[in-house]
Amino acid sequence: MKQRTTVAVLGVVVVAVYAAVMACEALVLDPLAAVPGETLGRIHAHLRADGMDVTADIVTVIAQAVIGLALAAVVAIVGLVRRASPVVMGTWFLAIIAVGGFVAFGTGFALGMDVADSYGVGGEDHTLWAGVLYLTSLTAFLGLVFVGARALVRGRRSAPSVPA
Repeated sequence: MKQRTTVAVLGVVVVAVYAAVMACEALVLDPLAAVPGETLGRIHAHLRADGMDVTADIVTVIAQAVIGLALAAVVAIVGLVRRASPVVMGTWFLAIIAVGGFVAFGTGFALGMDVADSYGVGGEDHTLWAGVLYLTSLTAFLGLVFVGARALVRGRRSAPSVPA
């Protein structure tokens, strides 16, 4: 029980940190790095003057972060109620983080493309934090591969032998 609770709490915390970094990177750090010397307020004002919907961009990114956090909360609650093994719960948390790389890439298009279009800068990531998110997601994916391979090997070892 204690191990399951620990995995549930840590899983939600890790997903929350990932979601917070993702939102902060897309909404604050990347725009500031793309347009050095400007404040976030002036960047937003410039985008609005160019007809960009900054509010929709912000809502899009925050919604994506909240969806990830909600999924983590569901995994934790269902896992605890159904008494799922810590490995099963951990696997679901790894999957959420692994998929987070695609979500982080997508959230970069919200405000990031508006900044790129309005300021004439490249649309690529302008901070190392996007790379940190992608690397974290890749690590989670590799963790899923490891857990799957381990389960496959254990399954073969415990399977009854079939006479030839």
